[in-house]
Amino acid sequence: MTELTVALGGLGAIGLPVARALDAGDVPGLRLSAVSARDVGKAEARVAGFRAPPPVVAPAELAARAEVVVEAAPATVFMAIAEPAVAAGRVLLPLSVGALLSHPELIEQARRTGARLVVPSGAILGLDAVRAAAEGDISSVTMVTRKPPGGLAGAPYLQAQGIDLDGIDEPVRVFAGSAREAAQGFPANINVAAALSLAGIGPDRTRVEIWADPTVSRNVHSIRVDGDAARFEMSIENIPSAENPRTGRLTALSTLATLRGLVAPLHVGA
Repeated sequence: MTELTVALGGLGAIGLPVARALDAGDVPGLRLSAVSARDVGKAEARVAGFRAPPPVVAPAELAARAEVVVEAAPATVFMAIAEPAVAAGRVLLPLSVGALLSHPELIEQARRTGARLVVPSGAILGLDAVRAAAEGDISSVTMVTRKPPGGLAGAPYLQAQGIDLDGIDEPVRVFAGSAREAAQGFPANINVAAALSLAGIGPDRTRVEIWADPTVSRNVHSIRVDGDAARFEMSIENIPSAENPRTGRLTALSTLATLRGLVAPLHVGA
């Protein structure tokens, strides 16, 4: 089996579990070759105990260190990781999918350079069914997200609208609009909506509702798709990461599963 090198941009709630799994050899055929993080000292301490500690480099250097680049950093760092990876013709796994909606030029650039943008499912389900339905005609896609209020704290949309979630004791709908608008207003919370829109009918036609719900302890996403080939509904309840309640634990596992699919002899799903 040909070994692929993997560089990770970000060592937080997503990147660190993935880095540990790669270092442990949990995915034969993949080798962790470099990482980047905002706090270099903290990152070096986190990887110091690895079997083969990778170098901690600047985000823009990741593409020169690996054939596969995983972007698992804050959205503000997205282009520093993604643009060099696409320019170098790498396989890029973007987790800040909402940021990808703001930079569609990366897709065209990938056509020229031979790069591939492979979006993990993250904390959502059923993207294979949505992609399959999109080969026909889809009339509507709607996603309703419910999160504990703390999981939405700091979202730019809430700050801009002056919405205070402290002390609420019943569910409150804080947003209704397109997936594009949701990604802009909730960049750390709603990458799932961006991924759903890319799999289906696009960010402007995909409708999103976001609820701050003190009655739930998990991040809940419900999806409804109506198309000429199928009509289906799906729901998932994700356990928030202990390190970052805005991110579900499933996201790191989805990233690892996507990486495994790059080298596995069997790939299941449309």
